[in-house]
Amino acid sequence: MELTLVPLLLHAIQLQFSLSVGDLAWVFNTYGIAVAAGVLLGGWCGDAFNTGKIFGYGIILFAAGSLLVAAAESFETLIIGRALQGLGGGVFSPLIPLLLTRASPQKPGRVLIVWGSIAGYIAALAPLFYGSFLSAHGWNLAFILIAVIAVFALINLNRRQGLEETPTYSGPKKAYSKLFQSKNLWMTFVYVFCTYGSITYYLFQLPVWLSNSEIKTASLGLLLTIMWLTFSGLSALLRNMVDGAHIRTIMLAAPLLIAVGLSLVYFDENLFVLAVSSVLVGSGLACSNAPSTQMILKFAPQGMSGLSTSLDITFARLGGIATVAILAESPFAFASPTICFLCLIAALCISNASKIGVT
Repeated sequence: MELTLVPLLLHAIQLQFSLSVGDLAWVFNTYGIAVAAGVLLGGWCGDAFNTGKIFGYGIILFAAGSLLVAAAESFETLIIGRALQGLGGGVFSPLIPLLLTRASPQKPGRVLIVWGSIAGYIAALAPLFYGSFLSAHGWNLAFILIAVIAVFALINLNRRQGLEETPTYSGPKKAYSKLFQSKNLWMTFVYVFCTYGSITYYLFQLPVWLSNSEIKTASLGLLLTIMWLTFSGLSALLRNMVDGAHIRTIMLAAPLLIAVGLSLVYFDENLFVLAVSSVLVGSGLACSNAPSTQMILKFAPQGMSGLSTSLDITFARLGGIATVAILAESPFAFASPTICFLCLIAALCISNASKIGVT
């Protein structure tokens, strides 16, 4: 919901507080900056302390930030609320795959991909639900809804005593140098950097492509919904294939799907082609999202799973920031080959990663 619903609320927030474009950018980016600050903290704490409790503390911060944003009467309060939201999201987000895979140790890939599929449906349908039923009540209600869902998550967590009692790593003292010595782990991080960078560039450029064509900008919501529904639907189909040797093939398919999807837009910008492009990019996201997290957990040194999943999120965000920063104003002659090159690097990384722990 934070990913796809909040951007729709920015214009209403801007009008209510008479914000400049620069101020509005701070409202949007403060969350991402705080996530980046919280994610490594959450991963390290998840390894060092009780994972379930750290997860709960992150949810509390996220819910408190959401309520503060909803009640904000000044720009400064908005920023503080967004920072609390982001810090909480950063703390709990890298712990989600840990709790899920510990709850389903026999089929870790399946549970990760089902989680991703559900998240995709929420990302696709939340804006449509809000726009149809709640938008007339003001943007504040959206943040209250986000906070209420977070509170339900906290209640559910506290009822699951098994999550609260998840044992922390009690083996020999961790040697963090092992994290840097794991070649397979870092090749997977590079894979994440390249694939997520390419997908983020697509999401950034899609409104630009629409503004330069005869297609109405209102179609953006439809195309994003198509992308997320494709992601969720394909994730559900792949759920029984990611716990065996097929995971490498699935991950290899992602860069190809992303490269073709992005390239299609440059050749023709009618709505049908854009819809096909969204389907391909959504398919690429499905083939890379949960499988890459599963690979990272398998390659992570013992006792450093939380830190490794934190780095997974960090590399995904860095890939998006770097790709958009470099290609935002680049012409087709430079952007298209660059995306294809990133996808090639991703494919090479995952094809050269050791098969240890994959089958």
